[in-house]
Amino acid sequence: MNDRTPTVFVVDDDVAVCTSLRLLLRSVGLPAVTCASAAEFLAQFDAECPGCIVLDIRMPGMSGIELQQVLNERHSITPIVFITGHGDVPMAVEAMQAGAIDFIQKPFRDQDLLDRINRALDRDRALRAELSERDAIRQRIARLTPREREVLDLVTKGKANKVIAGDLEVSQRTVEIHRARVMEKMGATSLVHLVRMVIEAEREN
Repeated sequence: MNDRTPTVFVVDDDVAVCTSLRLLLRSVGLPAVTCASAAEFLAQFDAECPGCIVLDIRMPGMSGIELQQVLNERHSITPIVFITGHGDVPMAVEAMQAGAIDFIQKPFRDQDLLDRINRALDRDRALRAELSERDAIRQRIARLTPREREVLDLVTKGKANKVIAGDLEVSQRTVEIHRARVMEKMGATSLVHLVRMVIEAEREN
């Protein structure tokens, strides 16, 4: 699990907006990094750093929408809150369909933006916890012996010990021993729990 401090990245070509948002965020104890362009943001962005992105939808050079596309191609999970002008709502809706968590129209109240940022940070925290758990399950599976892995695959397909013994041409007692070791190594409390872990491990990030 990533224990780094969540950071709010503000990407806006308006220097005054960057300055005011940085002061606002710091006033409520949220670390903030401001960037005047998408290129400046990409040059320093670390996908492993928890947090969220407050992104202006219209910017010279690479727009906010184009930056979102780049981040999606890089499989970034960092939530995005778009800042939009009045005429940008259709674009914002398109951005949310592409994975943005929220958008807010200018002019906005500070508290409205903070509420959206806090929701985005909660989402980021939950996603990273989920990915961390998934990685931990995959590591446990990787530590199983080849025979234990075979037993795991057959058990989670719903096969009984007697059937597994026949499939693997071993005694039922041997299957029971391997099954117990699998449960222990996986930290599973029940067969249902084991199946859920395997399903989770097979999900794509």
